[in-house]
Amino acid sequence: MSKNISVSVIVCAAGKGERAGFQKNKLLTSLAGEPVLKKTVSAFDFPEIDEILLAVSPADQAEIEKLFQGNEKIRFVLGGATRFQTVKNALNEVKSEIVLIHDGARPFVPRACILDCIQSVLTYGSGICAVPATDTIAFEKDGKIQSVPDRSNLYHLQTPQGFFTADLQKAYSLADETQGGYTDDSSVYSAFIGKPKLCAGSLENTKLTYPQDFSSGFARVGFGVDTHAFGKQQNYITLCGVQIPSDSGLLAHSDGDVATHAVMDALLSGAGLNDIGHYFPDTDERWKNADSIKMLERVLSLLQERGYAVKNVSVAIQAEKPRLKNYIERMKQRLSSVIGVDINAVGITAGTNEKLGYVGEGKGITVYATALLKEVL
Repeated sequence: MSKNISVSVIVCAAGKGERAGFQKNKLLTSLAGEPVLKKTVSAFDFPEIDEILLAVSPADQAEIEKLFQGNEKIRFVLGGATRFQTVKNALNEVKSEIVLIHDGARPFVPRACILDCIQSVLTYGSGICAVPATDTIAFEKDGKIQSVPDRSNLYHLQTPQGFFTADLQKAYSLADETQGGYTDDSSVYSAFIGKPKLCAGSLENTKLTYPQDFSSGFARVGFGVDTHAFGKQQNYITLCGVQIPSDSGLLAHSDGDVATHAVMDALLSGAGLNDIGHYFPDTDERWKNADSIKMLERVLSLLQERGYAVKNVSVAIQAEKPRLKNYIERMKQRLSSVIGVDINAVGITAGTNEKLGYVGEGKGITVYATALLKEVL
């Protein structure tokens, strides 16, 4: 794509998101650790984009400006009571020759879609990101299907929608919102300029509208591993909070619950936090001989602060000794009760290392753990 022409993006962020059922603008709610709007804007923050205009409501302006403090590419403009008025207001502030209009509630737009949209404007004068309709569409009256159009020519329109700025400004200046029934920018353009050109959208480019859109399907995976050596003078080891008879204990600053430690690291990793050594250093006497289940509860509090909960955990224990088969169910019960998930959401397996390495020689135990985290609002 040639950079001889400047490109602006208007991100519509002035709505209330009432269908999402939140107490504030849905774009300010957290998604995978940061506000939705921040994710959306970051999708456009690359060299081919010259400026980003955030169209915001007076009620949200201060909070949104704080989110993007220091980003010189971003300018703010007050939106209106409707999307139509918001775009119209923002268009008056656009400095570039090409303008893209994008919904703030579409944070997963791929860069390829954005670049294709710009190229479509350069080639055809407009670019409307769209994907083919895969569901059967019906016209309805009084709750009954009246007709079913051929879906082979039907598309779901998305954003960004791109145009030469002067063309879209002209279209909006001529349009009467109360008469046109305009649902997006392509419909305004079509009424006064010409038939807009479709370009490739993406199934990833979904719009967050309802509460389930914010909580379903978005997950983070974490991985943890820990190893402890035998050598402590005691007749048991502790795994997942369960004491298991052993001819030697595991050496550690805490109680040596190597399985719980691996789970903790998996949870912290999934949430993008530091490892357990950061939160529970072996130089801190508070954690000497500490109950690892209490440490796990602290990790769960850290996750809650970040807006995450545990969906499931998988634990793989490598130990030549002691034999663990008779304790796995108790370990699953203990772990599931602490984490707050169904016992079926906890998987624990145990195996030897076929006499190979330090595990096979009975010198220590290694545990691997994975965790799937979900967003909680």
